[in-house]
Amino acid sequence: MDLERLTPYLESAVGLAGPLRASLIAGGRSNLTYRLTDGRADWVLRRPPVGHVLPTAHDMAREYRVIDALHGTGVPVPAPVVLCRDRDVLGADFYVMERVEGPVLRGAEDTAGLAPEEAERCALSLVETLVALHATDPAVLEGFGRPEGFTARQVSRWARQWSLSATRELPEVAELVGRLERAVPPAQRVSVVHGDYRLDNVIFAPDGGGIAAVIDWELSTLGDPLTDLGLLLVYWDPVTEDVTGTRHAASANPGFPDRDALARAYADASGLDLSPLDFYVAFGYLKLAVIAEGIHSRYLAGQTVGEGFERAGAAVPRLVAAGLAVLDGP
Repeated sequence: MDLERLTPYLESAVGLAGPLRASLIAGGRSNLTYRLTDGRADWVLRRPPVGHVLPTAHDMAREYRVIDALHGTGVPVPAPVVLCRDRDVLGADFYVMERVEGPVLRGAEDTAGLAPEEAERCALSLVETLVALHATDPAVLEGFGRPEGFTARQVSRWARQWSLSATRELPEVAELVGRLERAVPPAQRVSVVHGDYRLDNVIFAPDGGGIAAVIDWELSTLGDPLTDLGLLLVYWDPVTEDVTGTRHAASANPGFPDRDALARAYADASGLDLSPLDFYVAFGYLKLAVIAEGIHSRYLAGQTVGEGFERAGAAVPRLVAAGLAVLDGP
């Protein structure tokens, strides 16, 4: 973080009460997230990773537009502050938003000490907020995506991303892609889609009153809401801990509902038909496998910032195998 360049930019954009200080926020495996303070105000800065970046990924302007559009709706997001597209400042696009106070449940160390009823309440809040997002009028992001044919394009897109990120031969990826391409279900609704919705991408209110903010909107678009649910259920699988870099949060506390209970809660609140859910879960495994391979590629190139990246590569074949197993059925 080049504070010498950032300081005059923020002084001009928002004003500063004192010297600017920055610290890396742990948790993100992709974009870099920093806490900023001038001694009076607290902000969060988001910028792309260093090194290998896939086409269309890590789009800060896209992420900023989403939180700007959703701020003030029924979906809790941090207040946007400023978007910078001048790469002379930090070498990449970045944006600044308000810092929202509250716990983030990143791993087992954060969830094991919760009372079982607190864990259940957190999980149900996660589902309720996802339902609220999917019920938001997509016109708030009019022109943002191409909902027609969204899911089929997503499968093709993530297959291309694999070819750009792959560090090894893994024929099972092509098998999973082929099976998904032949089984794409019709979308039941067009919604604002988060794209990476999970337990540690929300900030819970300090008073236990639900979710204070949903964060990390880099993969958001307009499309099929069940892609979000499918990926959320994938994150409920302990195999994902090697991607997130922490011990699995949901398995550390018996109060968290299982995947079937989460799906039922979503179905009851959204009214959507979950009969094609296996497709969306299998697609979630593919998507996370590609993300993990991208992390692994940056790790091998020495282009990661932080700890825990060395485990992502081992998760990739297990994620792909899990996706194929879902499609095989019980």
